[in-house]
Amino acid sequence: MDEARWLSPDEQVSWRAYLRGSRLITVAMDEGLAKHGVRLTEYEILSMLSESPGGRLRMSALAHQVVQSRSRLTHTATRLERLGWVRRDTVREDRRGVELTLTDEGRTVVEALSRVHVADVHEVLLDRLTPEEFAVLGSVMTKVVDGIDRPEGECLP
Repeated sequence: MDEARWLSPDEQVSWRAYLRGSRLITVAMDEGLAKHGVRLTEYEILSMLSESPGGRLRMSALAHQVVQSRSRLTHTATRLERLGWVRRDTVREDRRGVELTLTDEGRTVVEALSRVHVADVHEVLLDRLTPEEFAVLGSVMTKVVDGIDRPEGECLP
């Protein structure tokens, strides 16, 4: 049996800081949006749709982008659909898949929420780092994503 590669004391400190910091960031972002009746996961879906051509994305592609299982995305999409912010449509090009489309009301909501979210991003993260530190963070996280991201067809459990 292979010997475990334990973390050095410095690696352990950094790893614990990353875990706690990433969780605190997520909680703070979620709390900021919760004051407006939206969860971070819901905002992320609305945001991704608002940035896509025609405000629409195939459900499988959207699940991959927001790192959610298809069943979790379906559950969240149902809530957003009830609010009138999105609708489900058959994929126009092949009629086999389902896509989520941002409604006009959803676009209005995401535009208003984006101001809240960006202010929170500044307060919680950007204002605590230099531009150089934030660039390094982005670069490092891109390496992590590139190293572990699954192909779009592979689902999370």
